[in-house]
Amino acid sequence: MRVNFTLSRDYLIYRRHSPLFTDLYQLTMAYGYWKSGKHEMEATFSLFFREHPFRGGFSLTCGLSDVLEFVNHYHFENEEIDYLRTLNGSDGSPLFDEEFLIYLRKLRLVCDIDAIPEGSVVFPYEPLLRVQGPIIQCQLLETALLNIINFQSLIATKSARICLAAKGDPVLEFGLRRAQGINGGLTASRAAYIGGCSATSNVLAGKSYGIPVSGTHAHSWVMAFETEIDSFEAYARALPNNCVFLVDTFDTLEGVHNAVRVGRSLQKKGYKLLGIRLDSGDLSDLSYSAREILDDAGFVETLIIASNNLDEHLINSLKEKQVPIGLWGVGTKLVTGDGQSALGGVYKLTAIRDFSGSWKHKLKVSEESVKTSIPGVLEVRRFEKTGNFVGDLIYDLILGPSEEQVDIGPGGTTGLKTKPPLGALAQDLLVPVLRKGQPIYQNMKIEEIRNRAQQQLSKFHPEVKNLVNPDHHPVNLDFKLHKLRKNFLKRFD
Repeated sequence: MRVNFTLSRDYLIYRRHSPLFTDLYQLTMAYGYWKSGKHEMEATFSLFFREHPFRGGFSLTCGLSDVLEFVNHYHFENEEIDYLRTLNGSDGSPLFDEEFLIYLRKLRLVCDIDAIPEGSVVFPYEPLLRVQGPIIQCQLLETALLNIINFQSLIATKSARICLAAKGDPVLEFGLRRAQGINGGLTASRAAYIGGCSATSNVLAGKSYGIPVSGTHAHSWVMAFETEIDSFEAYARALPNNCVFLVDTFDTLEGVHNAVRVGRSLQKKGYKLLGIRLDSGDLSDLSYSAREILDDAGFVETLIIASNNLDEHLINSLKEKQVPIGLWGVGTKLVTGDGQSALGGVYKLTAIRDFSGSWKHKLKVSEESVKTSIPGVLEVRRFEKTGNFVGDLIYDLILGPSEEQVDIGPGGTTGLKTKPPLGALAQDLLVPVLRKGQPIYQNMKIEEIRNRAQQQLSKFHPEVKNLVNPDHHPVNLDFKLHKLRKNFLKRFD
């Protein structure tokens, strides 16, 4: 019997831009602001992280396009208000007043957002986003903005590290089956491409973002035929212009010989054996042996592709051995950010405008110095000299930059004074992307973002990009801001 049913628009898991994509405490705080009459108070929040993932020396910011898409569609639908109406407090009474729910239904964003463009190299404590507007709106955006920026920046950074290890060889991302859900799979593919990967196996990501897609066959294809060579021949008949044979289903080197036999048939028909893929065993020894077989048979242009639980460290180790592998397929350890479960991005209130119109600095104090925030309406300035980036400065737009700075090391400010690099060009990194709730930023095409990431990375000292024990890129705090922060802390001593 055929069963008829209707899919809701939310059938893919959730309404992608739903304001319910948040933590409950954002809504309870919003309600508290509204009940206190403080909901229209103007505030500034900064989104930043405190340390690089993967014990690295740099990070790539990613996800701004999705942030803008989210805020551009931000509003509460009737069904979402209906759900909030069902929530109760501990006494069984409604959690929210009906008047507040009516307020939410009518709410439209009027915030300003400034952001460092996607594909930029960034460092701890630098605001990736600065959000300014009614405090209730800034608060309601926190969870979604962190979710988007944290994950995509983590994966873009991992991808950049893997591609640096590959030293110019193409890297394919094919981690969809191990990715964290549908949305995670899509955004991981996007971020991996921005970080430097050449293509993805993810067909929906290819369609959605314009990323090149790549793929041939799995072990199951080989196992579905009587013999390995039968499977290669059948594949060659079906897709002669897409022949990369997976050779390790049974005996790897015998598989290479079978690939050569089918490759000769392809040549006679005007096609090429594009590559063979190694997915198990000792990739170093097998790649040398496979290269010898291929070269002896005249297939000197046929690529050897390697996969099997690869990451930047394993690829780097194999590259140091000068293995004849020309293309790398990386899945699980890329799309899950292996080695770092999450980017520790945070979202902190840094300033409030009082009733006189003046800004008041706000500071989150912690017994851990690294968790003490930087107050102010923050901006990042980058210095460039002779075509290379030589240092960054975090300063407060309220106080303005000064001629003295203090270093921010891995553990927070050191207090050591320095000055801006002599003769360096300076550029502020945060650019306006949203004004009064309206997008004013022209999103870059994904190829432009990817190219920006590569250009940015090329301008940093090689030691900053070391996979292990990288050098510290100078990030300084403006001295006036440092002094203000220090005076704040004295109140709590």
